[in-house]
Amino acid sequence: MDITNLEANALYYDYSSAANPLVQNIITAIPYKSFSPSFFEGNDSCILPLDISEALNCDGPATSPALCANFIRISDGFIQTSAIATSQIFFIFRGEGRTDVCGQSIFWRQGDFIVLPAHSQALHYSQGRSGIYWVHDAPLLAYLGVTPTVQRFKPTLYKHAKAEQKLKEVTANASTASANRISVLLANKSFPQTRTVSQTLWAMYGLLPTGKSQLPHRHESVALDFVIDCKPGCYTLIGTELDADGWIKNPHREDWAAGASFITPPGYWHSHHNESGADAHVLPIQDAGLQEFLRTLEIKFSHIEPDGTVHVSDLP
Repeated sequence: MDITNLEANALYYDYSSAANPLVQNIITAIPYKSFSPSFFEGNDSCILPLDISEALNCDGPATSPALCANFIRISDGFIQTSAIATSQIFFIFRGEGRTDVCGQSIFWRQGDFIVLPAHSQALHYSQGRSGIYWVHDAPLLAYLGVTPTVQRFKPTLYKHAKAEQKLKEVTANASTASANRISVLLANKSFPQTRTVSQTLWAMYGLLPTGKSQLPHRHESVALDFVIDCKPGCYTLIGTELDADGWIKNPHREDWAAGASFITPPGYWHSHHNESGADAHVLPIQDAGLQEFLRTLEIKFSHIEPDGTVHVSDLP
C-alpha cells in the first residue's frame, strides 16, 4: 500500500487560523441580492434559477448554500420540474392550473402553496398564463454528496383561503394582532418538533399592515423573501448593527415590488416598513427547518419600551 496516496489530501492548521472561516475570509459571505419580477411578464414557458453560486463558490444553481429559488412562468401549456432534493415548495403567484405528481393531480390557483417530498418529478399545467415561485434544498444535498432515499412526508396542498382565514384570526386576536410579526407559519404533521413545512424548509405567510413598521430581528438561517403583493412604499432595511434607538444602523434599503425576491443574509438585522397606504403580504422561505432541528437558529427580536429603552429578546 502506498501510504503517500492516503495522506495526499491531509492538511493541518493552527486553530486560530481556521476556527472561524467567515470572519477570516476563508469562506465567502452570503451577499444581498434582489431579483426583478419582470420575468413573470414574458410570454414563453420558462424556468429561471435565482443563481448566485459563483458568489457562494459552490455548485449551482444555488440562491443560498442550502436552497435554490426559481421563478417559473407557464403560458397555455405545461412545464416539468425536478430536483435532487428532500423537499420542494411551490407558491402560485398568479394563474390557475394543476400539478401531476406522485400519481395524483393537485389543482391550484393564485395564492396556494404546494409542498412536495423527495423523488417528486412534477408536470405543471396552466390554464392561461401562470407564475410560480419554486424553492428546494438541492444545493444542500449537492454539498453533502447525497441523494434522498426516503419520502419523509406526502405531497401537501395549502389553500390560500385557509391561510388567509388563519391570518384574519391572528389579526382579530388582541394578543397576536399587536405582535411584531402578524403572520401564519405553514407546518406539516410529519414534523411536530420544528412545526415546519418540511425537514429543511420553513415558510411564512406574512402580513405587513399599512402604516406599520416591524421592529428589527435577526436569525442564523438565510431568508429568501418573495413579495406576494404590495403598493409602492413598502421596503426592508438590512444591516449588521442596531443603533441606540433600536433601529438598524447604516442599513441597506430593499424596496418591494410584487413578484420580486431578495436575499436576507444570516445574522443580519432586518426590519419591514409599509408606507404605501395599503396592506402588503410577504413570503419568506428559509432553511430554518434544518436549523431548528439542529438547535442553531438563534432568532433575536429588538424591542423598544414606551420609555425608549431598547432590549433584545428570544421572543417576538
